[in-house]
Amino acid sequence: MSDSLTSPKYSTSFDALPAKPATLRTSVVRPSPPQAKKDWRFWGVFLALMAASFASAIEFVSVSTALPDITHELHGYQFVWVGSAYILAATAFLPLSGDLSQVFGRRPIMLASLFFFILGSILCGAATSMNFLITGRAVQGLGGGGIIALTEIIVSDMVALRERGTYRGIILVAWAVASFIAPIIGGSLAEKGEWRWLFYLNIFTSGLAAVLVIYFLRLKTPEGTIRERLKRIDWLGNALVIASTTSCVIALTWGGVQYPWSSARVLTPLIVGFFGLACFFIYEMKFAAYPIVPFTLMSTLTGLSGYIQTFLGAVLMLAVVYYTPVYFQGCKGASPIAAGVDLFGLAFIIAPVCVVAGVSVAVTKRYRPQLWLGWCIMIVGSYLFSTLKPESSRASALGFEIVTGIGLGIVYSVTFFPVLAPLPVKENAHALALFTFIRSFGQIWGVTIGSTIIQGYLATHLPPEFVAQFPQGTEIAYSTIPLINKLEPVLAAQIRTAFAGGLKRFWEVMTGIGGAGLVVSLAMKHLTLHTMKDEDWGIEQQPSAHSDERRGCAKEEVDVKVEQLEP
Repeated sequence: MSDSLTSPKYSTSFDALPAKPATLRTSVVRPSPPQAKKDWRFWGVFLALMAASFASAIEFVSVSTALPDITHELHGYQFVWVGSAYILAATAFLPLSGDLSQVFGRRPIMLASLFFFILGSILCGAATSMNFLITGRAVQGLGGGGIIALTEIIVSDMVALRERGTYRGIILVAWAVASFIAPIIGGSLAEKGEWRWLFYLNIFTSGLAAVLVIYFLRLKTPEGTIRERLKRIDWLGNALVIASTTSCVIALTWGGVQYPWSSARVLTPLIVGFFGLACFFIYEMKFAAYPIVPFTLMSTLTGLSGYIQTFLGAVLMLAVVYYTPVYFQGCKGASPIAAGVDLFGLAFIIAPVCVVAGVSVAVTKRYRPQLWLGWCIMIVGSYLFSTLKPESSRASALGFEIVTGIGLGIVYSVTFFPVLAPLPVKENAHALALFTFIRSFGQIWGVTIGSTIIQGYLATHLPPEFVAQFPQGTEIAYSTIPLINKLEPVLAAQIRTAFAGGLKRFWEVMTGIGGAGLVVSLAMKHLTLHTMKDEDWGIEQQPSAHSDERRGCAKEEVDVKVEQLEP
């Protein structure tokens, strides 16, 4: 008998072969086509995810614009921790959020993430010191990281990889709207001394997102008792990654700003952190009963290339978001609200490009050409930024933003395809949890590299009479940006030149990172994109008389001819 007839996908029963050729009615179970019609519940879930993404994105973008005024009002100088604390918490607990969603389901973990985001926003709005603000940002990060991870995971649950670029682009529409209006909101509130409302507004946006999640996000949940579910969480692995990530971030935040890179206070936590991360990956791949990072995730060259590109792309993304406003405010004398307007070129272009790049993958079934193009554009954009001087025209800077934004949009939206293409759909949640972890870890480096380069340059190029006014050292320089316009013209020009020099070195390093991303992308192979979904997850279905249909399969009657075999 043919192997095709003995395959488990055929359900038929007969005790003996017929004496003559015959036609048997048999049932073939085939997966439902990925382009099946999406009902109102499907789009309701996407509305909830868009609201959650909007809530986290609008705060993330607006804070960078208002940061100089916030730092100045709170009389702080550790400004880099305002960004690092958020990213630290988001990164350290990302694997745990993915793990918890596997055990308890997507909906309760998304709601918990929104709760922590709201709580952190309240703390930030009420901050009376930099330490208070940094604590609030860490709590915010717990929620923000969970929102990012769960959004990626839920989209992967509901949409097959081959068409996911299009639907992921829909989520990015919310991110686009938030990115478009956030700089204006951040700049205007900071200029009026009302920066606290940057955080209080999150109460309303995140609250609306929570209501939509409660109403629409009714996804399947795992079976079993609470005790059985808790046993499936990799507690040791999560403890290792949280402790190691924290140690690394402390070192990266201190290095070159508060202490020299050669200092034991920097080297010790950095070495301990990297050693801990190495132990984490070894433990996960060899010993963990329920690993957060199964060995299969990095077992292919294509997948490994995708993860490295994700890291490098995140470095560039945060570098652009955090340090482009420094040029406009520190070198061009722009007010916070004017700097927000000047970010339009970046904010307006990234998300539409993300959508177009995602659709191009869905149409062409290819992802390598898009990534190669994206990295080439990123290299050009970073180099163009490095040519900016205080006297450069505003139009030039805005044009360079658009070029860089095109490259960022392509890389940001396409890197998860080489990550997921080599893997079975059952590994989606683990792969995306690691994907978001690596992306967040890269964002930490984006902030840290910029801080180290710029502060190091300012230490040797700021006018001595200006530095002497601040006993804390050059780390205070960031908070003095709002004061530059009030200084004597000659001194102000010297300070602007110093900031431009630091930013030039910074963008030269970013150009090199873009080149590294292009080289790594050459290791990818072309792989067929999945058309299947993991049916253990997704929207809860109403009870049906056909169990095959409840599993997302279509039962099709076909005629199978069985030929008589020779004795």
